[in-house]
Amino acid sequence: MSSPLWTFDELVRAAAGRAERVTGAPIVGLSIDTRTLQPGDLFVALKDVRDGHEFVTKAFEAGAAAALVAEGYEPRPGDGPLIRVPDTVSGLEAIGRAARARLAPEARVVAVTGSAGKTGTKDMLRACFSRIGPTHAADKSFNNHWGVPLTLARMPATTRFAVIEIGMNHAGEITPLTRLARPHIAIVTTVEPVHLAQFPSVEAIAEAKAEIFLGLEPGGVAILNRDNTHFELLRRRAEAAGARIVSFGQDARADVKPRSLEIASDGTSIELEIGGREFRFRVAVPGIHIARNALAVAAAIHEAGADTETALQALSALPPPPGRGSRQELPVGDGRILLIDESYNANPASMRAALAVLGTVPRAAYARRIAVLGDMLEMGPEEIGHHVALKEAVDAAGTDLVFACGPNMAHLFAALAPEKQGAWTAGSAELTEQLVTRIAAGDVIMIKGSNGSRMGPVAEALAKKFATK
Repeated sequence: MSSPLWTFDELVRAAAGRAERVTGAPIVGLSIDTRTLQPGDLFVALKDVRDGHEFVTKAFEAGAAAALVAEGYEPRPGDGPLIRVPDTVSGLEAIGRAARARLAPEARVVAVTGSAGKTGTKDMLRACFSRIGPTHAADKSFNNHWGVPLTLARMPATTRFAVIEIGMNHAGEITPLTRLARPHIAIVTTVEPVHLAQFPSVEAIAEAKAEIFLGLEPGGVAILNRDNTHFELLRRRAEAAGARIVSFGQDARADVKPRSLEIASDGTSIELEIGGREFRFRVAVPGIHIARNALAVAAAIHEAGADTETALQALSALPPPPGRGSRQELPVGDGRILLIDESYNANPASMRAALAVLGTVPRAAYARRIAVLGDMLEMGPEEIGHHVALKEAVDAAGTDLVFACGPNMAHLFAALAPEKQGAWTAGSAELTEQLVTRIAAGDVIMIKGSNGSRMGPVAEALAKKFATK
């Protein structure tokens, strides 16, 4: 029988809390959502969209072993053991800090940030490290002020490799999170014009991303994208924090660069050299942006002292997560369509990358290429220009038709050649109605947009309508 994640007493001490209705039952996990809570979990009552204290009793009904609550919480009939703290976010942070502190000295923690590719890189690292030893990473994009401490708090003491994703919307948000995670290795995938509504420039975004180096352990490594225009800024900030620099990319000056790169519609074959050894591996998820992040993954595995050759083989069988390039063939009429779901968020770099992937699908298999695009949000005062500039990528991909929605995408739509204009609507629901009437066998359809553009439901609607009966 495996050891429990925590004992109740350990959690009380870690959170610096006050126990009420003490239990000896083991704590097998932590949950912030009663819909996914498992029996034996500690329920953490966070105040987010809803106040988690409203669901404490429901958590116990679902089998929670205990709950972390604020001091002012009034117990209800049916409640079980409680750990009271002044503030539940701070309590969760304290538990995360204790979880990080109890790792063995030989364990290695990798932190990942960047304007795009964080979650995909985290998933690649988790798959690779899992072939070598006990590995921990969040299943979802838990990368914010509560997601990082929750990921750490869920980390078993026996973890050999931990991968922590760290995100931000404003300057100063990464600093406390990286100091909580205390990584040995920090990866910055790329810096792009994202969240420009909250930043005066892309350089300011780079400065915010560079905060990740402030939490590096002594002798830590910064793995940086040599192809990115902000490499030198990041390098200076990393060196100022005492980090050793390892660069990756296609740039000839990169420390980790491909000797060969064979990109296909169903993945990429890569050959590279690290530490005087040659490695050949395949990445099942297509796209040059994915291949570039795989170079960062290879660098991190090597720097963590793991068996790089064994670890990288995991990438040949790793599918893309939902909304990040997942593919589905669907029957239409006497043939089939290919749905590429890239609906989980968007920025100019990821939008261009997704369009480039669309362009790799052979016309022998799918004759017509359709891009379904929603607004990129939080782009700042140059938002219209960023959308219109996508025309080049649309054309380079050999896109036959564009269906678009949102006020910003209206400007891109207007800039397209008339024969490429499928339909534009104000919202995604109306766009779905237009799209389903125009789809035909032999189409490949790529869907992408910011989360607020509601492109995920478009992909879901298509999958549901054309699913095999």
